[in-house]
Amino acid sequence: MRRAILTIGGTAAGLAALLSFKTHTTAADVADPGASPAATTTSGAGQHPTATPTKKAMAKASSSAKAKPTTGAASGGTTRTLTGAVETTMYGPMQVKVTLDGTKITNVTVLQETSDGTESQSIDAFSIPKLTSEALAAQSARIDTVSGATQTSQGYIGSLQSALDMA
Repeated sequence: MRRAILTIGGTAAGLAALLSFKTHTTAADVADPGASPAATTTSGAGQHPTATPTKKAMAKASSSAKAKPTTGAASGGTTRTLTGAVETTMYGPMQVKVTLDGTKITNVTVLQETSDGTESQSIDAFSIPKLTSEALAAQSARIDTVSGATQTSQGYIGSLQSALDMA
């Protein structure tokens, strides 16, 4: 009888712990998404389970993978535009450009977005404004991924972080 009570109690505790578990992006994941097991490409609900990146998208992403900083002269050199590295996702490249006024993020523009068909375009149209809004609110790349747009989110966050690393 005592074993049954311990077994049921242990099972209930384990189930409660499992159900309350939530994954979060860490600073290490944001700084180097490729080094994290959380950044591996997997097929999930709401994503393209059968899609693979095209050779053209992969070649385009690798050819422009260098991040480039530029400085604007409009505000005496305090406004800077930094271009993040091209992040290769399962559905194509993702690259952003960040405008900084001093240390404040004033704008984030997507230069390259995933392009694996109409579903990918629909996901990007939904998720990119949310990611941009969160980046402007957080003033960093430490933002949550958008549900159903994990690949787009990880590419966006990775490119954003590479741009901010140059600041």
